[in-house]
Amino acid sequence: MPFKKTPQTFSAAIKAVEIGTGDKAITIGGENVLPLYSFDAEIANAPKIGVEILDTGFENAPAGLKAFYEGCTSMADMAKKAATIEGASFICLHFEGADPNGADRSVDECVADAKAVAEAVDLPIVIMGCKNNEKDSDLFNKCSEALQGKNILVLAAKEETYKAVGASAGLAYGQKVGAESSVDINLAKQLNVLLTQLGVKQDSIVMHVGTAAAGYGFEYVVSTMERIRLAALGQNDNTLQMPVMTPVASEAWNVKEAMASEADMPEWGDVETRGIDMEVVTASAVLAAGTNAVILRHPQSIATVSKLINALM
Repeated sequence: MPFKKTPQTFSAAIKAVEIGTGDKAITIGGENVLPLYSFDAEIANAPKIGVEILDTGFENAPAGLKAFYEGCTSMADMAKKAATIEGASFICLHFEGADPNGADRSVDECVADAKAVAEAVDLPIVIMGCKNNEKDSDLFNKCSEALQGKNILVLAAKEETYKAVGASAGLAYGQKVGAESSVDINLAKQLNVLLTQLGVKQDSIVMHVGTAAAGYGFEYVVSTMERIRLAALGQNDNTLQMPVMTPVASEAWNVKEAMASEADMPEWGDVETRGIDMEVVTASAVLAAGTNAVILRHPQSIATVSKLINALM
């Protein structure tokens, strides 16, 4: 008997969320099939790739990445350079320098950088903080105010900060709100419920369900993403039908495989190639598991993952 293929589509769908404005605005989500299952039904909005820019710069980055941004003296300069990378759909401003235990850059300095980037490029903007809840809440609030009308995404509100971030970014200034949980379907669901009860609309929420570099407890990340997608589509659970964005770069470039010098680990080969490989492998896996957008750092990683997405669409 000949094989007869039966497309697996669902009556439920992931919410479509738009980020940015004008011709360069992007939409993530909207699909009613499992991740990358374009053979079952058309996926209107292909997964997107963002370029991570660090406010601390790339002085200590691998040679190729450092050379790419050579001559850039500000985040705005780096953003203009990043916008030229083929396959890049948005810019992620990662303000890790705001960390009180690090460079402790002021919120006003970070906001000034964000405004300068918004004036320099027309790609959508995602704002990432420094993982200090108090500093990030203030940063997201002031960036949302300064970039009102730009339809940015702040990444992200957490259980401890959702009231402040949701009320300012999502309600007062009309921005999109990331919902960050710790690799647990129930925590992701709970945070989405809390944000919607606060008044943030479902089509203004993007989930960040946690991440890790491939090989570092990564099976928990993948299984969580898969369970979220299956519940959203198969069980029509509307509290989990928001698209997912995953910051891959900050994890992939901070594991020993991407950091150990060639002098320490000569058998591992070129350090920059290792970092690119780790970034590509991690991004590919989370895309297959259900993420709608990834944030990467190296131009070569972006080109490779973009080629993969195009081939699968």
